[in-house]
Amino acid sequence: MQITVVGAGNMARGIATRALAGGHSVTVTAKDPGNAVRLVDELRGQATGEGRLAAADASAVDTADIVVLAVPFDAAKQLATAYGPRLSGKVLIDISNPVDASLDALVVAPGTSAAERIAEAAGPDVRVVKAFNTTFATTLVAGEVNGTPLDVFIAGDDEAARKQVADLVTSGGLNPVDVGALRHARELEGFQLLHMALQIREASHGWASTIKIVAP
Repeated sequence: MQITVVGAGNMARGIATRALAGGHSVTVTAKDPGNAVRLVDELRGQATGEGRLAAADASAVDTADIVVLAVPFDAAKQLATAYGPRLSGKVLIDISNPVDASLDALVVAPGTSAAERIAEAAGPDVRVVKAFNTTFATTLVAGEVNGTPLDVFIAGDDEAARKQVADLVTSGGLNPVDVGALRHARELEGFQLLHMALQIREASHGWASTIKIVAP
């Protein structure tokens, strides 16, 4: 698949690393083109896999199969609105967690989610999927915690889009967990709020933990 990652921060690095490990082609675009170029240069020296890698301007969303908004919630909403019809029919992955600065509360109203707000901004023809919001950047680069592959929870109203994201996840060596409709992004964002809050408390996990479903 052709994956366009919008953003050049730590989460962009982690997701691009997994996509490249899965053999996909990855294009990075960012508000600051220089940041996209620097990330691509770093990935060329570090990433495994045979996927093609490039930096580009925002036109990269036009040729993508999957567009990943690897940016904070407010920026993701703005980008979804700006891209609009250019994303028609495409899979748009929202990774954001709408949390306040103290990691004490969500900033979206009860009964909704960042993913649902982004879907509204993008328009009805864009297939929005929530994924990667429960994984931290450093664990994504490694692909595991203590030898255990990461779970990636996936929510979306389009079953084919969820399957496409699950294929991306699996190819990168991770474990997809399909939780169903996009409204379940509310629960994913809620328990990631708690997971994030644990990182800043005494005896924290140092942003190196993960949420895992363990079953017989």
